[in-house]
This record gives sequence, C-alpha cells and structure tokens, in this order.
Amino acid sequence: MSPHPDAPPTTPEDALALVRRRYAEPRLPDGTAVPLAVREFDIGYLVHPVFPRTARTDAAGNPLPAPPGGAQIIVSKATGESVTVPHLPAESVIARYRERHG
Repeated sequence: MSPHPDAPPTTPEDALALVRRRYAEPRLPDGTAVPLAVREFDIGYLVHPVFPRTARTDAAGNPLPAPPGGAQIIVSKATGESVTVPHLPAESVIARYRERHG
C-alpha cells in the first residue's frame, strides 16, 4: 500500500482504496453496495462498478438494458489524480484518457 493515503497508487488495491476515500460507494435501489473492480493499464487504473445482470424483461420476454448513466473513475499512476469518465466500454474511456493525459 502507498505510504501516504493520497500518494500515487502502486497497485490496483491502492487505486481502489483511493477511490473509496474520495467518492461515494455506488448502491443498488435497495441500498445494497455494488462491488467495484479495477482494470490496470499503462498510465492508470480504471475503477468501475460491477452491476448485477438485470432480470427485467419486456412484454415479449426480452431482457431490458440496464438503466443509463453512472460513471467510472480513472486514477493516474503518476500523480494519483482521479477523474470521472462516462460508463462506456473500458477500451473507449482508456483510449480517451490516453489522448488527454498520455
């Protein structure tokens, strides 16, 4: 673990701890905490919620998509700075982050 709470993270666990200190924990409508996962990449860590698959279906029995919205967080390996990014596919938000910060 990093020696100082806001020091740049050196492991995925450090990045997760930093995010938990800085941001509210996502919750389901029933109040249950949503687990967080970390994806490490060359210049940072992408921290994202892992929502359960929905069991909701339309009248024809087709699964309904998850509600829109939400965010993910990227933590810089170099500085420990964190930024929120849209809840889009990981490859997309990582590519955008690299363009701006890489």
